[in-house]
Amino acid sequence: MELQEIMLEKAKAAKNASYKLNTLSTQVKNKALLAMADILEHRKSVILEANAQDLEDAKKRNVKRSYLDRLMLDENRISGMADGLRQTASLPDPVGEVDYSAIRPNGLEIRSVRVPLGVVGIIYEARPNVTSDAAGLCLKAGNAVLLRGGSDSIRSNKAIVQLLQDAAYNTGIPEGAIQFVDVTDREAVNIMTHLDGYLDVIIPRGGAGLIKAVVGNSSVPVIETGTGVCHTYVDASADLNMALEIAENAKVSRPSVCNAMETLLLHESVAEYFLPMLTVAMMDKNCELRGCEKCLAIVPTMKPATEEDWSTEYGDLILSIKVVRDIDEAIEHINKYNTGHSETIVTESLANAHAFQWRVNAAAVYVNASTRFSDGGEFGFGAEIGISTQKLHARGPMGLRALTTNKYMIYGEGQIR
Repeated sequence: MELQEIMLEKAKAAKNASYKLNTLSTQVKNKALLAMADILEHRKSVILEANAQDLEDAKKRNVKRSYLDRLMLDENRISGMADGLRQTASLPDPVGEVDYSAIRPNGLEIRSVRVPLGVVGIIYEARPNVTSDAAGLCLKAGNAVLLRGGSDSIRSNKAIVQLLQDAAYNTGIPEGAIQFVDVTDREAVNIMTHLDGYLDVIIPRGGAGLIKAVVGNSSVPVIETGTGVCHTYVDASADLNMALEIAENAKVSRPSVCNAMETLLLHESVAEYFLPMLTVAMMDKNCELRGCEKCLAIVPTMKPATEEDWSTEYGDLILSIKVVRDIDEAIEHINKYNTGHSETIVTESLANAHAFQWRVNAAAVYVNASTRFSDGGEFGFGAEIGISTQKLHARGPMGLRALTTNKYMIYGEGQIR
């Protein structure tokens, strides 16, 4: 069977399943999610064995350590995947929620009700935990899902999907609701982005190259998610001990993820004191620092930053640093180079905090907290389908509600116009 036929068959099966999922009870969906969580933990050895093979192949290609981190699964991460499914089960079901209700002068009753999107296509790269997060969220929101993971994690994803399908279908989810593209041919992505009439939306998760390719090529509507060139701005009034802790966490706690800090901005009045302190902390974590001319004047051992650095998502232990004259220059820099993901200010000034949050163009804007909190689980969504950096149809961490749309349901008694 040709790839085009294979893809079309999967999409058709998902479409047919979506019509049944549309009216499935919350109880049935939750039962399936809990069974899916249990099977991941009970059969974790199957997943770990598959993941070990993926990691072995990746190491032979000498990929970056940050990439290996995204690809790697261990018992804790599998437990985290299971916990995400259980949290999703515990959340309110958005399907059927009434957003708007009114009775018109002519007696018509109009309601806007949350309904599933239908069939959601997810195109993603190395992180196999996305497989369970995406399947669980789509299912709870009443959607079928077509998953296309990266070739580097093909064995891990196949093992995860098989377990999820077994658990879901045995607890009342219609066959076909969880589909997976189990071929590594890149043409599958091109075919997937043109499955008009079968897929209702595509959500790409990965690097800038993948997202740009999907957005530029797809005839199916796309929700653009996040490359993360995230910034921390240390203001003149900042508590510098707090700023150091926030900067360390934002950069080194997990540098490979999209909510990690890539650029640190320092008010010129704190740079001379704060920068040497930061340098010691970052060097201790093996983090390479690249600075502007003012930074180099304070810490000459730092590498000079280039224009390219300001717009680069490293996904690694590399940090670019710039000294700015005031909050206005910090905001100007952020709005020029950021990707609309997550930004934070460390300050004791209420006026500057307010100005920063309103003037910075990003999905999540923090005051005195790490950008690493930009996450569906941290926001109380159970898990996330991705972090949208656009303004339509969703923005920021996308939970259950972002996987629904609205339908107007109108009740009459014979009214005509």
